[in-house]
Amino acid sequence: MRYLHTMVRVKDLEKSMTFYELLGLKEIKRHDSEAGRFSLIFMAPEGQPECPVELTYNWDGDEGLPSDSRHFGHLAYEVEDIYALCQKLMDAGVVINRPPRDGHMAFVRSPDNISIELLQKGDSLPPQEPWASMENTGHW
Repeated sequence: MRYLHTMVRVKDLEKSMTFYELLGLKEIKRHDSEAGRFSLIFMAPEGQPECPVELTYNWDGDEGLPSDSRHFGHLAYEVEDIYALCQKLMDAGVVINRPPRDGHMAFVRSPDNISIELLQKGDSLPPQEPWASMENTGHW
């Protein structure tokens, strides 16, 4: 058995792709189906094409898309500098649902309410503001 990808359904393809690009993922493959009226966009971290997330976009809308994707769980990514990435996301208008108070773990949500876990590579960074005293926002 071999891992292939994780699939998430998205309502707004451009907004979702922009979000995953902010995380550092790049489009590595795309399949547009005229007959099925959908697009599959595979995005992966640089140099890791074996770890893609598949964004499934239905051209005519997706009323079945859950309003809260907690049944899915979450995607997890190891990052070089959790504080720098969280600041970049926040500057782009992304809510940091669980700030990296411990210098190790944070959670954000995609435009489609997919929970994304960010984990600091290696040892936790020393606690620093504004993260150390930042409260949780919403649920993650």
